[in-house]
Amino acid sequence: MLVAGAALSFVTPMASQASNVNLEDMKSYSNSSNSAGFTNDYLNIEPGDFIHQSINDLAASRGCSVDISDRSISRFEAATIVNSCLGNVAEVSTIERSLIDEFSSELALIRGRIDGIEARLNEFEAGTFSSTTTLDGKAVFALGAVDGNLDLADDNSLGTPSDAVTAAMVYQMNLNTSFTGDDNLYVRLKATNGWINFLSKPGTYHNEAGDGSSTLSVDKIWYTFPVGDKWEITVGPKIENYYMLAATPSVYKPKVLKAFRFGGHGVAFGASTSTGAGVKYTADNGFATSITVNSKGAEGANGFLTEEDENKVNVMAAYTQENYHVSATYSTQSNDWDAWHYYSTDNIDGDNDADVDGFALRGWWRPDETGTAVPSVSVGYDTMTMTNQANGYTDASGYSIGLNWSDIFQASDTIGIAFGQPIKGTDNDDATPTRAENTEDVDPFLWEAYYSFKPNDSIEITPGIFGGSDVRSDTNDDVFGAILTTTFRF
Repeated sequence: MLVAGAALSFVTPMASQASNVNLEDMKSYSNSSNSAGFTNDYLNIEPGDFIHQSINDLAASRGCSVDISDRSISRFEAATIVNSCLGNVAEVSTIERSLIDEFSSELALIRGRIDGIEARLNEFEAGTFSSTTTLDGKAVFALGAVDGNLDLADDNSLGTPSDAVTAAMVYQMNLNTSFTGDDNLYVRLKATNGWINFLSKPGTYHNEAGDGSSTLSVDKIWYTFPVGDKWEITVGPKIENYYMLAATPSVYKPKVLKAFRFGGHGVAFGASTSTGAGVKYTADNGFATSITVNSKGAEGANGFLTEEDENKVNVMAAYTQENYHVSATYSTQSNDWDAWHYYSTDNIDGDNDADVDGFALRGWWRPDETGTAVPSVSVGYDTMTMTNQANGYTDASGYSIGLNWSDIFQASDTIGIAFGQPIKGTDNDDATPTRAENTEDVDPFLWEAYYSFKPNDSIEITPGIFGGSDVRSDTNDDVFGAILTTTFRF
């Protein structure tokens, strides 16, 4: 359906919209040996001929943006003008009827080709998605490097990172289907490749990064439906908790590091795709609340919400108006659910059986108008308490601040600056001498800056830089990186 609609947008102007006629292109086409179905023996119609004058008068009277007063045209060009100017006309004059009769053969060829194209498009449409399914997507090209990857020594699923300049890509398709008009089945198909140097959490993990190898697979899938006017339920086998939140916790748009999503990709909103369900209530006065549950054991032998299950429960209370938002989200996590590592040090992470309780406080404000020196401001603060933590930490905290300026140099451009302290351990009850190095956490700091602009509605170009100090586990973990991303949306 979507492809058919796009193709018909090229066909329809030929049939009915005179303002879009390009005679030079049509002349070139008609005189080309590649114009299958047409011969090249049409006689030219010269200025001063009665037919030439009649066509010129027709274009003027019908409001067609065509000027042929000083040049000759082929019969095919003449027929194209007649077809375009009279395509949707209910009544014609005597002279207009004479022009139609004069070019009846050429008009039959033109309209026959259009009918054939429409027929083929209808055949194609019959084999596509249902009328309630829409498809959109994007392709991302990236080129960049990180100084400090060798010091991080953070091997990942793609191998050992380097300081070299590398290229990466993302291809993503989003399918949305409604069955009742109010519900939605969402499926995301995604392939990634080349992100080996941009996968270290939190210091280099790019906002678009993935650990795939160009394999297109189902990356997300869930179903959302309303219950009454104010309740919404979401369930899915592949979903992250933040897709089910009561409200958006941040208006900062991270274009470089994933760490700065949601006012800090920390204790409550850390990513980890798994089986999930959520309930959201939205009042009329700006208040909203939600409860979400995610389970990694639901799709395996450990089972859903069992003692062995690795799971996470979030409860958000939010108040949102057009220009500002405040929220508090309580999160409780069991059996080493450690998705907060997108915005934390190594020392409070690690494979262990830690249970965590935490709060994510978020707020944002944005001005009434864009294009001014006043930015939108998004802030976040995370605090968490831990039991059975491998390195002995019992408490941790971190903060994030993000600033965006929009429409500064041209429409739809964005300047972004974000900085903050990834979540670090603040208290440690481990007095074991052999573990003394873990009793004091590092003092991490992270930042990013970028400029994003659109040369047209479908392409976005974003040069960005980022960096940080002590971002993982020791004082040698300093990074600086630069990356250029180009996003094609369709």
